[in-house]
Amino acid sequence: MKKILITAALLILVLNGCGIRSISDSGYNYYGHSSIYRGELSEFDVLGINAGKEYTEEQISDELNRKKEQITLKKGDSVLLVQSGAIMPDEEMIQSMERYFSISVFTGIPEEKKGTNFSYSNSLRYSAAKAGIKKIFVYWGILESGTRNLATKTVSWVPIIGQGIPDESQEMRIRLKVALVDVKTGQWEIFIPEVFHDSASSARAN
Repeated sequence: MKKILITAALLILVLNGCGIRSISDSGYNYYGHSSIYRGELSEFDVLGINAGKEYTEEQISDELNRKKEQITLKKGDSVLLVQSGAIMPDEEMIQSMERYFSISVFTGIPEEKKGTNFSYSNSLRYSAAKAGIKKIFVYWGILESGTRNLATKTVSWVPIIGQGIPDESQEMRIRLKVALVDVKTGQWEIFIPEVFHDSASSARAN
């Protein structure tokens, strides 16, 4: 999965330049229409936490003292896969997850708020429960890239057997964040996988 994600990210770099962006925001326009990217899901939405509510010390203590079982994800489990900000997860992620789990996909495009009582988390859990799915796997991704000039840039025009001396180094990394939610209890865990990092050198023949 690491190589697949890096390859996909490098394609984005070639076409869109350097910077920081969500992996769900390609920046492309489709058939003359604007990009379908509409922002990211909030952790509060996914985890069922009302950010505008004031919680008492007693409520916090009750949650801390409540017995909670460890969330486990076993091979063959049914999982609802959601990529924040995307209509559906990237195909490479779907294929990688399908090697180990029974995968169903769900949109990660944020919903407009439908009133103070609307809970995106409950709607997501209910959708999973309707399909008999017990775990929800939501992930966010940030693509970071940059170009660094090398000391050889001043002589990079010199050809060497049909090529130029490398004068630039392109750095790219993908940082992911994952929320795993138990559909039945609403209990959740957040973890951050290993950062995917890659670099390459190039030369300009000018």
